[in-house]
Amino acid sequence: MNQDLSILNLVLHATFVVQVVMVGLLAVSVVSWSMIFGKVFGLKRVRALNEGFEREFWSGKNLAELNQSAGAKHASAPMERIFASGMREFLKLRERRLDAPAQLDGARRAMRASFQRELDVIEGNLGFLASVGSVSPYVGLFGTVWGIMHAFVGLSNLQQVTLATVAPGIAEALVATAIGLFAAIPAVVAYNRFAREIDRIATQLETFIEEFLNILQRNVSLPAPGAAATAPAPLR
Repeated sequence: MNQDLSILNLVLHATFVVQVVMVGLLAVSVVSWSMIFGKVFGLKRVRALNEGFEREFWSGKNLAELNQSAGAKHASAPMERIFASGMREFLKLRERRLDAPAQLDGARRAMRASFQRELDVIEGNLGFLASVGSVSPYVGLFGTVWGIMHAFVGLSNLQQVTLATVAPGIAEALVATAIGLFAAIPAVVAYNRFAREIDRIATQLETFIEEFLNILQRNVSLPAPGAAATAPAPLR
């Protein structure tokens, strides 16, 4: 009964299949944690950039100035890139002397396409976290079942079976399930949190698209292509 049942000893004396499962789950956990930290800082940066551009958008600058500054920036906000795509399409259709509904429809389609591209980038790695959260417990359970099966096969050759002979094999098998849960729980929590934050960002971008279209609708009667647009209405 004086056997060393520490976690490290159980892992070192586990069967090869169980060790492979444990190492794989630990590697997946490390990767998922790196993605979690990267996504935390990435979403924080996206929110800061969007809020900065939104303040600039409603500060009183006209649309032409905003369009020029959007093209000059190296690192721009997703909201700013959506604005730039809509503005480019709007000006292009104005140069062709199309009617107002065609100009607005073209700007809307350009911004919706840009919105989808931006959302795809923001949602990057969420699928991996979802897979880790759903699959890791089952992989750990597979390691546990394999370890227990191997332990009982070994016990079949013994004349007398006691708790001391059963405990190590079962304990080392259960470690695989514990590691699977260790990998899955943070991934599930992070996925749910990121999904909520991305939904809020998506709502913010869709609201901006509708507000910008309302501004364009008031400016479709500008006299000449390339002329400075009137300043957007103040945010209420």
